[in-house]
Amino acid sequence: MTRHLISTGSPFEKVAGYSRAVIVGDMCFVAGTTGYDYTTMVLPESVEDQTHNCFKTITETLEKAGFSINEVVRAVYYVTEIAYADRVFPIFGTYFAHARPAATIVGVTGLYKPEMKIEIEVTAKKA
Repeated sequence: MTRHLISTGSPFEKVAGYSRAVIVGDMCFVAGTTGYDYTTMVLPESVEDQTHNCFKTITETLEKAGFSINEVVRAVYYVTEIAYADRVFPIFGTYFAHARPAATIVGVTGLYKPEMKIEIEVTAKKA
């Protein structure tokens, strides 16, 4: 089965040797995505703004791959403080009101850079 790679142009992708997404058949696997605005490489301070940026990158990546946010079947959220969960749950709900994927939230002690507060990875499947 053919693999198709999708990049956002993030410098992290080239350095770490990964793709923002990999398409295999009717599945799209989107890598863990943090809250950077990848056009400016600015990371907002608030977990809410970082979450919106995660979804902006994820949505654009899925569209570039020929998928939509409504085809997401699995989501995993990593937050650096579990107390962030109550602040970001409503944001998840706005983006996934239709798809309602199976989801997990994990509290972690840190991400790649200390200013990162959330990372989201998703998997989408064509109907």
